[in-house]
Amino acid sequence: MATPTDGNDLVYAVALLAAGVVAVPLFKRLGLGAVLGYLCAGLTIGPFGLKLFSNPDSILHVAELGVVMFLFLIGIEMQPSRLWRMRKDIFGLGALQVSFCGSLLTMAGFTAGIPLTIAFIGSMGFVLSSTAIVMQILEEKGKAATAPGQRIISTLLLEDLSIVPLLAIVAFLSPFSSGEGFNWLNALIAVGAVASMVAAGIWLLNPLFAILASSGAREVMTAAALLVVLGAALLMELSGLSMAMGAFMAGVLLSESSFRHQLEIDIEPFRGILLGLFFMAVGMSLDIKLVLENWVLIATAALSCMFLKSLGVYLAARSFGINHREAFFRGALLTQGGEFAFVLYAAATAAGIFDARTAATLSATVIISMALTPVVLMLQQRIIKKSKVDLKDIDLPEELSNNILLIGFGRFGQMVSQPLLAKGYDLSIIETDAKLIRIASTFGVKVYYGDGTRLDVLQASGAKDASMILVCVTGTETTNKIVNLIKTEFPATKIFARAYDRGHALELVHAGVDYQIRETFESAMAFSKETLLELGVDAEEIDEIIADTRQRDNERFQIQMTAGIYAGNDLLRGNTPVPAPLVKPEREGQIFDQSDQDIVTPSNEQTVSPEATT
Repeated sequence: MATPTDGNDLVYAVALLAAGVVAVPLFKRLGLGAVLGYLCAGLTIGPFGLKLFSNPDSILHVAELGVVMFLFLIGIEMQPSRLWRMRKDIFGLGALQVSFCGSLLTMAGFTAGIPLTIAFIGSMGFVLSSTAIVMQILEEKGKAATAPGQRIISTLLLEDLSIVPLLAIVAFLSPFSSGEGFNWLNALIAVGAVASMVAAGIWLLNPLFAILASSGAREVMTAAALLVVLGAALLMELSGLSMAMGAFMAGVLLSESSFRHQLEIDIEPFRGILLGLFFMAVGMSLDIKLVLENWVLIATAALSCMFLKSLGVYLAARSFGINHREAFFRGALLTQGGEFAFVLYAAATAAGIFDARTAATLSATVIISMALTPVVLMLQQRIIKKSKVDLKDIDLPEELSNNILLIGFGRFGQMVSQPLLAKGYDLSIIETDAKLIRIASTFGVKVYYGDGTRLDVLQASGAKDASMILVCVTGTETTNKIVNLIKTEFPATKIFARAYDRGHALELVHAGVDYQIRETFESAMAFSKETLLELGVDAEEIDEIIADTRQRDNERFQIQMTAGIYAGNDLLRGNTPVPAPLVKPEREGQIFDQSDQDIVTPSNEQTVSPEATT
């Protein structure tokens, strides 16, 4: 960053924010996407634009934390069981694509007269697609959770992991290498760092977050989330591995944690801001002078590499059994080089494989390919034939078809969950009580930490894709807040809710829930039945009495709904005592429910008075 004069540091922060705020909405409105907006914003205010910043490398170094946090969030979605299910896509399709595209680009570069070593390193840098750009576009298009999206993410994971052996190859190919061969000490340090992270993830992190959650200090939870991400990245970097790999591993280790949703929410704002800053820094780094001096070479290199990589991605996908439409989309989306190319090229320059001009030319080629990706996608969408979609083309993962979100795991929620889990439904459970979460884990039930009254928590918990949301929390205000939030943000999702009493049940019906039940109603019916049995009443007569009670209760409920007296009524809320004696159900002219403390007089349905009991 340019050296600011005293007291003017804030000018640069304002300039960065203003550039992003102006450019991104404009580019999204034009259909070019947020990524291209950030890149152009950085180019505009950088050393080759308005010259507000003269040293974009300093910004890029800080902004790389956005990529680190992005990979953490990717990792936290990748439970070990899920990674195992995706092993074919990761180590099959991903490895095939990287090796095939790398060979194709290397041979093209060597044929063009580039030395083999430079052609190989330059090509492999271009092969590593931009995780940040691809994930951003997948999220914007709503494809991240689809089957093609998951296959693309699998490939990105393999590409991100490939940076580790590629950096090792750069060190081996370095003319400054001592030639002593494999460094066992560095390898042991790297293995020790990975083992330490795994141990911390298994035995340390969950108890730590449980203690912090029970303290109720939300800002400390946020600080702890940042500490985990940055600490893991630092540990991997110090051990000779990549920061990105450390963040991804930390995410995977916490993917089974009860606090994963809360961690996602805490990290997301930092990830978004820093990732935008990263793209702006990349835009600033584009050396316009170099591009203008060598525009034919760089333009030819960028377009040729993009075409060859897209072709390689398409052919690899087709050879793996993927249909034409998806393979074509993959080729357009993964056409660019990525942020790890800068890391690889910097390492090659430091190792003496590249000179500074070669590294700058290759970096400019990658940046241009990143900037052109939204344009390529627009062309792809126009070229591809828009065929009718039938059931076999639906890309939602199979488990989402029966996905149910249960909010609240108290005594009511626990009983609700048991039949659903026994039937094998995919049930996502969130709860704010850390003690309940720990107890549930001892019985093998996975409960996540999260506040259902917050939209970001609901989104992170899968509410958008849920077929049904069960609101089983305690407290009328909390339940109402959650129901209203769901109806506003996810209006098509079915809502089953727990009601406190009759008045609350009426409020929930008015709010538009699909099903509600008073928390004590069924247990009271069962209790009454057993009492009558003990008193010697005939079983058939008991069934008739219970059925009649249910019918009368339903009639009262419908009358009260029609009367509209449920909102804000102290008597219905249970705040006004109902005097004795109790009135028999047969008494003409009154409808009475002592258990819920509500009375309705049919002749005057808007009148609710304690005197009606006498």
